[in-house]
Amino acid sequence: MKTPGIKKATKDYEAWLGERTTLVQADLEAKHQMMAQGAFAFLRGTFYRWSQTWPQVCAHLTQTPPVLAVGDLHVENFGTWRDSDGRLVWGVNDFDEAYSMPYANDLVRLATSAILAVQENHLSLKPEEVCGAVLAGYQEGLAAGGRAFVLAEHHAWLRQIARGALSDPVTFWQKMDKLAEVKEGVPASAREAMESLLPDPQPEYRVVHRRAGVGSLGHQRFVAVADWCGGEIAREAKALVPSAYLWAIGEDKGPIEILYQAIITQARRACDPFVQLRGMWIVRRLAPDCSRVALESLPAERDEARLLHAMGWETANIHLGSRETVGAVRRNLERQPKDWLRKAAEKMAQATQADWEAWK
Repeated sequence: MKTPGIKKATKDYEAWLGERTTLVQADLEAKHQMMAQGAFAFLRGTFYRWSQTWPQVCAHLTQTPPVLAVGDLHVENFGTWRDSDGRLVWGVNDFDEAYSMPYANDLVRLATSAILAVQENHLSLKPEEVCGAVLAGYQEGLAAGGRAFVLAEHHAWLRQIARGALSDPVTFWQKMDKLAEVKEGVPASAREAMESLLPDPQPEYRVVHRRAGVGSLGHQRFVAVADWCGGEIAREAKALVPSAYLWAIGEDKGPIEILYQAIITQARRACDPFVQLRGMWIVRRLAPDCSRVALESLPAERDEARLLHAMGWETANIHLGSRETVGAVRRNLERQPKDWLRKAAEKMAQATQADWEAWK
């Protein structure tokens, strides 16, 4: 069956999305504008399109062993948080599209995003260097049984990168204070979700609207901001829907489980205790040290291959949560031909570029 054009695919997906959650039209229009800025931003905002095209472009990889996968994995889907012991941790920080998928999906998408970032001068590696680093990190992570990136006594180089990307506290809270307050229309379930993560006794709080990310722009997103014990705190609730992967493969009938909590619980990681699924809302703490690491925030002097190696290893940390299929994944990797990841990622980069050209 012929895949529809990107504009029709977007219209169809957003109609499907609107049947499952309340959409914020102004944010959706902002997303459309961001998608037109470049192929890298387009990739970040269109996992639904990826889910349509990658089974056709990389059909031979759709039969690789399934794992509980990130789905919407890319080089800007990594960030920092504090674990239950207060330690700074680095890793994947968004699992909105998590579902059971062929393990190759995450690797190809991560490598594709890096190749597009190279094309837009965000990174400076060659495609073979990108894919070699990602794949080596993934294979070594699987072989080692995984290990979380706790930025205390280990990973000094990554700690330097992560700390350099952290928001300045004064600037962070000034921006939060400028967000428009939401006077009405906040769903009771969203309030309950945010209040569940506020301190006890519960402080008075105001609710503001926050626009963030690309892929989830258009979803309702509320933030409870309060003064507590001499400083400000914030808790965000973002509306979730089933993975766009289900829309693309046509298996979205009936109630579908949101797998956000499952994937972070099963993975080999030091979890953020403030990230919790509450009904159809994912709730998290917002703070200067809990943030996405954007490419533009990386220091000028950085080892990009080492960073991509770490991203590959962290992908293994996630996939190791699917314990029953890890052995099959490792065996399948051994059978893959040389340069399989580079060839697949370059094909998907070309397909993404073509879709972006049509979109912009």
